[in-house]
Parts: sequence; C-alpha cells; structure tokens
Amino acid sequence: MRSPSIVARTLTTLVLFALAATAAAQQPYPSKPIRLITPYPPGGGTTVVARLLGQKLTESWGQYVIVDNRPGGNTIIGTEAAAKAPPDGYTLVLQVSTFVIVPSLIATPYDPVKNFAPIANLAKSDYVLVVHPSIPANDLKELIALAKARPGKLNYGSTGTGGVQHLAGESLNIIAGIKMQHIPYKGSGQLLPDLFGGQIQVAFQVPISAIANIKSGKLKGIAIGGDQRLPALPQVPTFAEAGLPGFGVNTWFGILAPARTPRAIVDKLSTGIGKILSLPDTRQKLDSLGLTPFFSTPEQFAALIKADTAHYAKIIKTADIKGE
Repeated sequence: MRSPSIVARTLTTLVLFALAATAAAQQPYPSKPIRLITPYPPGGGTTVVARLLGQKLTESWGQYVIVDNRPGGNTIIGTEAAAKAPPDGYTLVLQVSTFVIVPSLIATPYDPVKNFAPIANLAKSDYVLVVHPSIPANDLKELIALAKARPGKLNYGSTGTGGVQHLAGESLNIIAGIKMQHIPYKGSGQLLPDLFGGQIQVAFQVPISAIANIKSGKLKGIAIGGDQRLPALPQVPTFAEAGLPGFGVNTWFGILAPARTPRAIVDKLSTGIGKILSLPDTRQKLDSLGLTPFFSTPEQFAALIKADTAHYAKIIKTADIKGE
C-alpha cells in the first residue's frame, strides 16, 4: 500500500501537469514559429508570395513564419503534408488554383474541401489571351471566326497538361464552339520561343509577361480573363466586353490550414492577412509580380474552392483530359 506522502506527491504532479496543459492551451496564438508549406519548388512566384506574407506576419506577431517548399507529385506531396499536420494553426499551406484541379485529374490522398480550412485569398492573376502577330485576327470575334474556318489548325500552348492555361484553352474551345489544338510545354521557358516563332499561335499569358510582349509587338492582345481591363493594357478588352460573357480565367493564391483548426485561429489569421494586404508596400510588391491583391473571408474562400472544383471538373470531363 502506498504511503500518504507518495499519493500526495502523485496528485500534486498530476495537478501541475493539468495546470501546465491548461496554461499552454490558453497561450495567445501564435506562441511559437509557424510553418508555411508551399507545394512548389523554391524560386517561383509562389515562394515569393509566401515569403512576402511570412515576413509581414513575422513583423506583426513577433513569431517567425518559416516557408517550407515541398515540391513533387504534381503538388500532392506538400499538400498531403499540410492536410495531415496537427490542426493547431502552426502549419499552413499556400495554394494556387491548381489545388482544386489536381484531384479531378488524378487520385489524391486528400479532399480539397473536406481536409482543409480555408483562411483567406491573397492575390490573383488574370490571364491574357494573346496571339502571334501573323494571325489575321485583331479581336476575339475574328479569332473565333478564324478558328471555326480552320478547325484543328490553330495551336494553343500551355505550361503543362491539366494546368490553368490548358483548361482555359479547352474552356474557350467548349464555350466558343471551336477546336484549337493543345500543345503542352514544360514551363514558359519552352513555350515562349515557339509562340514568338509562330510554331504555336495562341496562348494564355500572365499579365506581367503579356504586357511586355504586347507592348514590344511580339504578340497581339485579344482579351483578358478578369472583370476589368488592365491599366497597362487599356486597349485589351475583357472577355465579356469582347462578346464572350461568363468566360474568365485566373490563378488565385490562398492560405489554408488543416481541417478542424479552431475557428478563433482561422479568424485571427484571416484578419491579419487582410491587414497585410491593405498595406501600400504589400500591394506595390504584388503589383510588381503582375498580381492583383485579392482578399476574401474564410467563407468566401470556401465558396470559391467549391465553385472552382466543380467548374474545372466539368471542363476536364467534357474535354476528356487525362492526368499525367
């Protein structure tokens, strides 16, 4: 039989452990460094955006936000790591629109709706439809008419099968009733020389690239996928203005946490990101990357994820696109 002193010491230890656990649970968030996963290789636009956000959150909260590049498996490796992390707010993931496309192309060990807690969008990039100067079309109606007159003869390039640019081209085919041939490349470094040389005639480009190439005369701008014209390209109309309402294409950047992350933490992150996006220097940096600040609440971001998942899944099914 244990002595009263041993029992007393045991009870005291248990009480101290309970008090320590309670104190830890009551510590204000964040009380330690945060890991921000990006499922892409370092050096790209996602890394730049992740580091920008991480720096601002670190300055605001006094806790380091460490960017963790986890590329591979068509973004699955990094995304799965985020999905399986503890839902305590100390592991976040930066995603782009590919997040809702990949599960419709190949089997993934996570569900973009069920396994994540949306926090906020950061920015978006509205793609510009461009053509080679040799193409006898100066606006969208002329391009569609040309494509109908030459079914399968116009080639459009993308930076990879199943990416946003590929799905934008197939969506244009479906909505406009045309048939352009898809030519996939492994990145812009391979696509652009063929586009400039006329081996492919059509492509969707991010604004920062489209602006420079249109102004230099290397390409012609046909339409932009956003809801307003770019100040740097006032002559290029939106798709709605060009006669194709309902068609739009962009890439969004957003922050998510594992599912079941406490709502108080989600709200604090969302509020903090909103404040960061309102800063002039943040907006200037995003603008220099060809990105438009695009903040959304957790509810708005969740609705966007559901809508885009259904939208892209329909395009993939209709165009019979297969994952690689």
